[in-house]
Amino acid sequence: MKLTRIGQAAAVLSIAALGLTACGGSNNPGASSSGTAGSGTGSASGSASASEAPQVTGTLTGSGASSQQSAMAAWAEGADGIKSVQSGLKVQYSPDGSGAGVKKLIAGQVQFAGSDAALDADEQKQVQTFCGPEGAMNIPVYIAPIAVSFKLSGVDKLNLDASTVAKIFSNKITKWNDPAIAALNEGVTLPDAKITPIHRADESGTTDNFTEYLHSAAASDWSWDPAKAWPSDLSGESAAKTSGVVGLAAQTEGSITYADLAAATNLSHASIKVGEVFQEPTEEAAAKIVEASKRVESTNKNDMAVEIDYSNAPAGSYPVTMVSYQIFCQTYKDQNTVDMVKAWGTFVSSQAGQTAAQDEVGSAPLAATISDEAAKAIATITVAK
Repeated sequence: MKLTRIGQAAAVLSIAALGLTACGGSNNPGASSSGTAGSGTGSASGSASASEAPQVTGTLTGSGASSQQSAMAAWAEGADGIKSVQSGLKVQYSPDGSGAGVKKLIAGQVQFAGSDAALDADEQKQVQTFCGPEGAMNIPVYIAPIAVSFKLSGVDKLNLDASTVAKIFSNKITKWNDPAIAALNEGVTLPDAKITPIHRADESGTTDNFTEYLHSAAASDWSWDPAKAWPSDLSGESAAKTSGVVGLAAQTEGSITYADLAAATNLSHASIKVGEVFQEPTEEAAAKIVEASKRVESTNKNDMAVEIDYSNAPAGSYPVTMVSYQIFCQTYKDQNTVDMVKAWGTFVSSQAGQTAAQDEVGSAPLAATISDEAAKAIATITVAK
């Protein structure tokens, strides 16, 4: 089992391949703010809307998951984004990958991180240097299926199980007409063609989730531990970021990769076996496995990370699933940064913020109960003593 995210069947925010220009801006120390440590710009009670929050001024910087790029564009720059309720707040986000974003937060180079994997125990300890003794909180942004996507002429539908996926990505199955694949796809004409697996070259929460699935559901065929970095002793083509692997796969006949479903629209997607049924990757099916997941114990009482049991996916669920977080410190060094973080985090997780992303990228909003819980958690962020 692994650290990942939280949500409900309606709690899905899908993603596409858009981006924001990154910049190492910092908060404006001279800016005024009417928020306080007790009330903040977020809802201290979890009930006030983002539009009722006190106004803040300054620049907030973040870095992390490339899967969040289109949602970030909607939230930071869209007509119904943060500027519609906080005209003086500018948010800059660099889609460097989950691993890079977490490292930058630990180093105090950004005020928040986007990640497709929740902070693990070591990272939660390391982030205390910048975030204070209570560390940081993982706040869910969306649930998304990780599609096992491929490009194979004449084949647009494919069934795979965990064992076969593991063997393909560990180079044990190298031809598309291998008997193991053929047995799962009766009636499909599979070519005698080379399979080209493509993995992430950078540290990635998507890789972390994908390898956790292989480790949990196909332990006899996948001997590597889950990690954000692809196993160094496994050969194969690679590319950086979600857009990189999707782009390379689209240009490579016989390729197969793993990526956020909404980002891989120009590829075909395999259905993955759950019980005796092959399940297509959909947001609703991905949400079902998260619904069955348990909350992770954390040193931060406001943490909203959950633990997914990939090896026991319930019927109707899609097992290769991730939930993306934005990670905020429990404390920051000054009031203006606290107020900016509260304003941003409260808006992104609010129904208004979720609707803004839905309108821009066609996603479904987080359930109201999850938005309320996130607002209450964010409202506890304070100035370091």
